[in-house]
Formats: sequence, C-alpha cells, structure tokens
Amino acid sequence: MAEKTAERSSRLDASRTPVAIVHEGFFVYANQAFLDRLAYKTFDDLAAVPLLDLVVDGNHERLREHLEAAKKTAGTDRRYPEARLTFRRSDELPLAIDCKAFRTRYGGEDCIQLSLTPAGSDSLSGAIRDLPWRNYLSLAFLALFAILPSLLLPRLNINNAPSIYYPESEEAVIVDREMRKLFPNDEVIILVFDGVALFSDGFFEAYDALSKALLANPSVDDVISITSQDHISGGEDSFRIDRLIDTRHLEDLPPAQRIERLANDRLSRDVLISRDRTALSMIVIPKKEEDSRTHLKLAHEIDLALEQTRLQGYLKATAGWVPVDIAQLRAMLADNSVFIPATVVTGLLLVWWLFRRWIAVIMTGVTIGVVVNCTVAIYVLIGQPFTLISSIISPMLSALTVAALVHLFNATYQASQRGLTGRERVERALREVDRPAAFAALTTAAGLASLGTSPIVPIKVFGLISAVGVGFIYLVVYRVLPNVFARWDRKPWPRTGGGLSAMDGAVRRLSNLGVRHPAVVVAVLGIGLAAGIPQVGKVRVETNFQEYFQPGHPIRQATQYVDDHFLGTMPLEVKFDTDRRDGLVDHEKLEKIRAFQRWAESLPQVDHTVSMVDFIEEMHWALRGENPEYRAIPQSDELISQLLLIYDGNDLYDFVDRDYQHTHVAMNLNVHSANDIAALMDELRAYLAQNVGDSMQWNIAGAGRLFADMEELLVVGQVYSLWGALVLIFLLMLILWRSVGSAALCMIPNLSPILLIFIVMGVFGIWLDMATAMIASVAVGIAVDDTIHVYHGFRHRVRNGVAPVVALARTYREAGRAVIVTTIILSAQFLILVFSDFVPTRNFGLLTTVGLVSALLFDLLLLPALLMIFYGPRSPVARWTARLRGRRDLAVATESLGIDDLAYDEEVWTAERKVALVREILSGKTSVASAAQQYALPETEVSRWLDHAVRGINEALGVSPAAARRDPEKVRALARAYKRLQDENRELKQGQPRS
Repeated sequence: MAEKTAERSSRLDASRTPVAIVHEGFFVYANQAFLDRLAYKTFDDLAAVPLLDLVVDGNHERLREHLEAAKKTAGTDRRYPEARLTFRRSDELPLAIDCKAFRTRYGGEDCIQLSLTPAGSDSLSGAIRDLPWRNYLSLAFLALFAILPSLLLPRLNINNAPSIYYPESEEAVIVDREMRKLFPNDEVIILVFDGVALFSDGFFEAYDALSKALLANPSVDDVISITSQDHISGGEDSFRIDRLIDTRHLEDLPPAQRIERLANDRLSRDVLISRDRTALSMIVIPKKEEDSRTHLKLAHEIDLALEQTRLQGYLKATAGWVPVDIAQLRAMLADNSVFIPATVVTGLLLVWWLFRRWIAVIMTGVTIGVVVNCTVAIYVLIGQPFTLISSIISPMLSALTVAALVHLFNATYQASQRGLTGRERVERALREVDRPAAFAALTTAAGLASLGTSPIVPIKVFGLISAVGVGFIYLVVYRVLPNVFARWDRKPWPRTGGGLSAMDGAVRRLSNLGVRHPAVVVAVLGIGLAAGIPQVGKVRVETNFQEYFQPGHPIRQATQYVDDHFLGTMPLEVKFDTDRRDGLVDHEKLEKIRAFQRWAESLPQVDHTVSMVDFIEEMHWALRGENPEYRAIPQSDELISQLLLIYDGNDLYDFVDRDYQHTHVAMNLNVHSANDIAALMDELRAYLAQNVGDSMQWNIAGAGRLFADMEELLVVGQVYSLWGALVLIFLLMLILWRSVGSAALCMIPNLSPILLIFIVMGVFGIWLDMATAMIASVAVGIAVDDTIHVYHGFRHRVRNGVAPVVALARTYREAGRAVIVTTIILSAQFLILVFSDFVPTRNFGLLTTVGLVSALLFDLLLLPALLMIFYGPRSPVARWTARLRGRRDLAVATESLGIDDLAYDEEVWTAERKVALVREILSGKTSVASAAQQYALPETEVSRWLDHAVRGINEALGVSPAAARRDPEKVRALARAYKRLQDENRELKQGQPRS
C-alpha cells in the first residue's frame, strides 16, 4: 500500500496541473503546482489550514455540495463534478478558479482528489482548447495545407495577355470581339531577318519552309510573308494575282529584280521589306484566344523552326504585341524565381536575428508556405489567370506573414521575460496581441479588398484574393501556430543584445520627440507635406509597355529597330459598317475611307494605313495596264463590283468581309504610350464625326484602343479603390474604438503616407500605371496595422488608470519595438524588389517601401504628438474640455477615448489584500502593469499602493526619498530582506516551546 501511495504521489508531483488530496476536510497531499497556485511555501503550511477556510465565506456551501457530489464518483468516471470557487491564497489575494473533484483511495483511506484549472477553461470553448490532441491537429493542419495546395499549382493558368485586363462589358472589348469575328487578330509576332545573301535562292527557300511550318502550327491563324503575300500585276484586258515571291520560279527572277519587286509592291513596301532594302520580315498572327503560356510555347516552337530551317543566324529582331506579352511573362517568372525565395530568406534571417529561436524560424518558413500556397491556389479553384499583377501576391503575403509573426513572437518574448512557459506563456502573448491583430488583419484585408472596385479585372481579383490571404495569415498565426508553441516551445526566450534591444533607442527618441514637442512636430510635418502637394499634380497617369523594360532589353531594341526600319508596331483599327450587303461597293463611301487614310497618314503618330481601298486601287491600276493615273478608286460602282468579282486572291478578305458590308482600316502607329494613343483617337473621332458622319457606322477598335482605354480605367479604379479602402478602414476603426474622434485621429497618420507616396511619384517622374495603381490601397492597408497596435496599447493603459503620458511611454516601450521591427521586415522584403530589372516590380517595391517607412515615422512622430495635443495633461484641448465640462483631465481623456470611468471594488480589496499584492510586486514576481491586468485594477491605483508602501519602507529604514528615487531596486531589496526577517521570526516563534 505504501509503495502504491508513493508511486502515485511521484506521478502527481510531475504534473503541471494543481492537484491535492483531502481526507475529512484536511489536506493529506498537494503537489508543487497546487502549492504555487495558492502561494504556500511548504505542504506543512497548507496542511495546517482546513479546506473550508481556503475559500471565501460566500463559497462555503458551494464547496460542501461539491465535495458531497465528489463522494459519489470514482476516478474511472468519464466526467467529474465541477464548481467555480474563489480561494484565499496564503497572501490573502483572491483566486477565482474552477475545481474538479472525485473519490479516490490514498494511504489506505477514502479521500477526495481536487484539481484546479483557471476560471473559464472548463467552458465548451475552454474544454475544446485544452484537448490534448489539438496540438497534433495543428501540426497536421500545417502539413496538410502546405502540401495540398501544391498539388493544384501545376494547373495555375499563367496568362498576362492584354485582353484579360478588361471587363467583358467594356465598349472596347465588345467592339474588338466583333472585329475578331470578321478579321484576323492584330496582336502579332514580327520576325525580322537580315544578313548576307538575304535575297538568294537558299534564303528564300528556307524562308518559305519556315512560313509553311509556322502556318501548320495549331496556335497560328495566319502567316504574312513574301512567299505567301498576293502580288497584283497588269495583264491583257485584266490583272493577275501572283505570289509576291514564288519559290517555284526563282530562276526567273534574279536577286536584283527580287529587291525591286518587293520594294515596288504597294502592299508589301515597308511591311515585308525595310525602307533601306536591307531586311525582310515575316508576320505571324496567333489565334486570338491564346493565353500567355501558349504564346510562350509558340515562341519556343518558332525558335525550334528557325533552328530547323537554319535561319537563326539571320534573325535580327522579334517584335510586336505578342513578344511584348512574352517578355513581360518571362520577366514576371524570373522575378518570382528570384524574389519569392529572397523575401522568404530575408524574413527568416531577420526572425533569427531578432529572437534567436530555431522553432520560431522553422514555423515562420512553414507558415509562409501555407499562406502563400493556399492563397495562390485560389486562382486555380476559381479559374482566374495568374497575371503580372498577381505575381506581387507571393512576396507581399510573405512579408505580411512575417510581420504578423513578429507581433506574436514579440509578445511571447515579453511573456517569457516574466517567467512564463508553455501554454501560459502563449495565452499571455495572445491576450496582448490578439485583439489588435484581428482588427489589423481586418483593416489590411479591407485595404486590399477595396481594389475589388477597380474595373481592371486582374487588379480586382488580386485585391479580393489577397484579402482572403490576409485572413489565412490571421488564422494560421493566431489560431493554429499557438498550439504548436504551447506544446513544443518550453525553453525561455533569450535576451538578445543586438536584435530587439537595438530598436528601443530609436523608438524612444522618436516617440519622446512627439511627446515633448507635439506642436512643433505637427507643424513641421504639416508644412513639409504641404510643400510637397504641388508635386502630386505632376503625377502622370500613363502606361507604356516598352518602358516596363530597361533601355538595353532585347524587346525594346527589337521594337526600336522595327519602328526605324519598317513600320510602327502599335496596331490601331477603324471599323466601318454599312446596313446592307454590298453596301461598300459604293465609290462615294470608298472615297471617304481613302480620304481618311490620307489624312491619318499625314499625322506624325501614324506610319502606315491599309484597307480594302488599297486593293481596289491596285486592281484598277493593273487593269489599266499599270498606268499610274488609274491608281485610284473607279468612279463607277459597276466597275468596282467587277473588280471584286474578278479578284481571286485571299489577302483582300483580311480587310473586308465577303458580303462587302464590313471593313476596317489597319493603322501602324509609331507611339507606344497610352496617352499618345488616346490623344490620337480623339483626333480620329473628331475627323470621322465631321467627314464621315452618318454615311457609315464607324468605331475605333484593336489592341491600341484597348491599351489606351486602360488609362481611364486606371484613374477610375484608383479613385474608387482608395476611397473604398479609407472608408472601410475608418468604419472598422470606428467599430474597434467606438469613438468617431479616435477613428478619425488614427486615420491621420495613415493618410499622410499616401500623400507622401504621390509626392515621391511626382518628384521622380514615376507614372501611375498598372503596377503603381495598387500602391495606395496596399500601403494604407498594411500601414494601418502599426497604428492599431500603438493606439490599442495606449487606450488599454489609459483604461486601466494610467495617465496618458505614462500610457504612451509604456505603449511605445512594448508595442513600439514590434512596430519598428515589423516595418523593418516589411520594408526589407519589399526593398528587395527594387533590384528587379522589370520596372513595374521595381516601382512597386520602391513605393511600398516609401509608404511603409513613412507610415512608421508618422506613427513614431505624428501619432504621439497628436495624442499629446488631444489627450496630454498640458494639452490646450484637454484643458479647454476639462474647464468646459468641469472634470479632471483623466476623465476627459478616457471619455474622449470611449472609455468609461475607472473604478474597482473597495470591499473586495481590503488593506490586507493590498499589502499582499504590493509584496508580490516588491518581490519581483509581477509588475504593476501585469498585476493591474490580472486583477482588473486601475494601474494608477496599483502604482499608488506601491508608492505608499515604498514611502513606508523608506521611513521605517531611514532611507531618504531622493536615495529611493535614485536606486528603487535597493528599496525592493530591503523590502525582500524585511520580509525574510518576518518569516524567520514567525518560524522561530512557532519553534519555541509553550510556557
């Protein structure tokens, strides 16, 4: 029996759960956890106290009923009686706790075993939270969601084709869709060849073989080449349609004549042969509905065909709309392959530098993988393409994940410094950061989700999916990961001299500047921002895909070469429609189209135009014996009809339908900026309205119009998304603070970085384009997180009775470190993007970093200055409000913060309990702030009790107040020594024999 009792005692001694065994109302066993919970040094001290005396008077009857119920149970029962009781600790502090009890055998006697758990942990949520398998379930969750989304990623539709950027309801999209039903795609690939023997038989034969091989490719709709293009020439009383270069009869056409034939052909000049007659081209027209990956695959197949035909050495340039798309895709993939690992590694290194905990580093990597993979997998699940815009999502979410983890790790570090371990440490950390983290996640998600108002589809999808990704971050970091740390993170977190501590000095100096000189700080920052406002007007809404690449990039050099030696590569089309069949067999309508072409070609932006009119004039010229005077539109509709009837070629029907009801004029532009194209379209519309009018229906279409209309969509999207972000964030902070004034005050430090971003854009000439259009909403959504953490800490301390100045100092001492650390991590990870050769990625990284760093400075300088102006003790606003309402400053401050009057139950907190709490603080077991939070007391009251105690000790020991202020630790040491003397004196008295 003794052996079983000893074995059981040994097992219970190792338990972290407070356990005791009672026999007939007295303790016969208690483990160390039970003694610590009730503040008893030894079991003998506890055994001298009856169980009934350990609970407050009001709980006596409840304890009796609980023990009676326990006598009817056994340790093998699945459920035990439970009761919530308030125990008296040995130091008289009240302890509300849940107690479980059951009947057991101990030392050969029937006893009752008690186990204590914190109050509320036995609720349904508490019971679920305490299940032992939830730690392993959290691990399984991380493993599952790190692997499962990876299985979907191979199905990711990587597509950056221009057509996907527009909503289906956009007029330009509708017009372009109607055009493609009738005419070929205007998004093409231009292959340019030059070199020696360019006009030789061997080259022409290889060139023809390449043309035929590409035409046979299933992704190619047509190929325009010198060996397939129609050539119209005169004949006896008719005209002939031949191939421009017929490789079957090369012997009939010497090289010199070949050059002349190409250079003199009206429809091929400057299109298939260069102006200086030194280069030839081939135009590949892909199918319209192909995506970027198909374009990339086609580019590889073209390279393979060039290799097979041995023309690689002749290839001078590859240009056109599709190669630009391919170049963007390659740049996007290259950036992802470099910067996603770089941002992750940077985050991991910073976490190690700051916390020196391997479990933190490993879990950071796992969490980033789960969040990024799950978020990107959404693109697959909803069938949306992964675009240039989408490529920003991975580094952005990696940075946000690390930032969220730093807040959790910093709170865990603080809890570890207080001596907490395991689940208690994690729960303490969560209590500190969970609420502000939840609202920070909501505001970040709101800023990103506001992009859902953008009419540009990839931006809209990016915003909504990123918002879901932020939700993943909160779920994994604050709901799943704590279980892992509670179970496997047992060691204390080390103090780091060069990591976390290095941030404190900067935080203290900057925040103190705002606290001590609030008016000066606000004035200086306000004047600085006001001085920069004129620069905002210099920001250009502009997009130019050529400017996305460095000047030396192959696509820019190729485009410049084609523009200089052939025709401009930017396509634009004007569509003409009539209301009947053969409506275009009308010389008056054709004359209007010809007049429009001549006028358009006189504009500096237009290199060339071609339409059905050019074919009709060529046929008329050939029919009249190639007499130049007849290279004009016949004045007879019957003759026009006859020419069209005789025509037996194919190229004409690239410009008119076979019912001669719909036609278009194809233009080659030498400009590439959206604003230049939009200005040209305005000129075209004005001319067409005045000179064509209602004689035909007309509209501007093509890739050029789609590209130019993007500017208007960008401006509308920027305005809607920014206002949407600000309104959503304001409403969320209104819900969080329950005060309009507090919500408005918190918006000021977050509006300032947006203004600064636009000032920087104006100063450095950075355009508002596809990439930078998202910056403001993204930056404000991220930056507001730090404001929430700081303001929440300030408000929480004021609520607990701390004066505003002291509350602000303590907030920046604890939350300020996490704020500056998260900004450094976010900025470092976004700053890496500055090293990209792809301009959109570089600008996004630069401007986001500017926004984050400026938001940090405003949070460390402007926010404390504003808080002092509105809530400080010497604030004119606070004094004026106090005089107006006749209340003390603290009441005014707390009321304006949305906080009720501060109070505590004086009947509960007797003098003995106050003394016991002060002893806890003087012994170093807790701090004023922790004690105030643990017992729901105003921090000012706890500080006052401590001050009274210190003064009493000083007077008793003869220590001067000045010396006590210089060395407060000495006072605490004396207090501890005094307490030890009291304990020793009591023990001596207990050991003396009674007289």
